[in-house]
Amino acid sequence: MEEDQELERKMSGMKTSMAEGERKTALEMVQAAGTDRHCVTFVLHEEDHTLGNSLRYMIMKNPEVEFCGYTTTHPSESKINLRIQTRGALPAVEPFQRGLTELMNVCQHVLDKFEASIKEYKDQKASRNEATF
Repeated sequence: MEEDQELERKMSGMKTSMAEGERKTALEMVQAAGTDRHCVTFVLHEEDHTLGNSLRYMIMKNPEVEFCGYTTTHPSESKINLRIQTRGALPAVEPFQRGLTELMNVCQHVLDKFEASIKEYKDQKASRNEATF
């Protein structure tokens, strides 16, 4: 019981986003009746294959994850169902959170490298222009 409350507390920080001036659920956690915390489906609203495949890849790098897969519900709906099943005592929400964090770190690294390359290009271009005068 306490573990379920702890899990709900962790998830509450990730559940909502502001869209069009109203509070909208961005994430749902779905468990079938009688299942444990090691096999959970996360429903991510307003997302598609871009996040689904990247997040699945990051989560599957965790050796404690037995299965991770995602589906889009329908081409006209922008939501994905991400299913995670773990080994041992690790609840499924932990690799989910870790995968999101690692994916954000990778994206930040790519953005930093891209911005550094743009700055380097502009500096080289400016130095070439100064050399011609």
